Amino acid sequence: MPLIELKEVSKIYRTGNLEVPALTDISLSFNAGEFAVLAGPSGSGKTTALNLIGCLDRPTSGQVLLDGKDMGEAKSKELANFRLQHIGFIFQSYNLIPVLTAAENAEFTLMLRGVAHAKRRQRVKQLFDELGISGLENRKPADLSGGQQQRVAIARAIAAEPHVILADEPTANLDSHTAEDLLALMRRLNTERGTTFLFSSHDDRVIAQARRVIRLEDGRLYDDTGLLT
Repeated sequence: MPLIELKEVSKIYRTGNLEVPALTDISLSFNAGEFAVLAGPSGSGKTTALNLIGCLDRPTSGQVLLDGKDMGEAKSKELANFRLQHIGFIFQSYNLIPVLTAAENAEFTLMLRGVAHAKRRQRVKQLFDELGISGLENRKPADLSGGQQQRVAIARAIAAEPHVILADEPTANLDSHTAEDLLALMRRLNTERGTTFLFSSHDDRVIAQARRVIRLEDGRLYDDTGLLT
């Protein structure tokens, strides 16, 4: 059974009497352990697709199935719990909480899960060492560079070992060197830990690292290379 499955999914946004189709009849499936990218220009539907997969939004029509469960039939509380237990997010704008330290941001999902303070702090320390940001635990987001904030966001996303990590334009705000380092790190997490990564991006660096490239254009599936070596 695929980890993620979209069946004839469409999404229409409505503003007054105006209807704007963001996705039209998209059918895709992803297996556990994939390292895939949804590629395409701005407005192609990449972020909308990630939001639907991540249970942040619901389709106008069609089905989004995660682990075989139809998310369109789930109540809001069920969706929130599913996100907490199974999905990690890396947002383009990082979405770190300004008043919390880097360590507190990274352990936030673990705290919501009820993990004891000592255990989650130990987990975050291990991740900060692995991500090359050891020593920054007590800094607030405003005192971190863009690359450091992105690493904190990655630590938060993977701390609870979710089934899948969704990354929306993860290199958009990063310089070339930092972007390449982060992509290498995520590729290693995918290879060594089997973490499933699904990106949205129009960055050639991300597309080149992906093992599968799905191209969207004007909200429609344009091309799917399948699984590459």
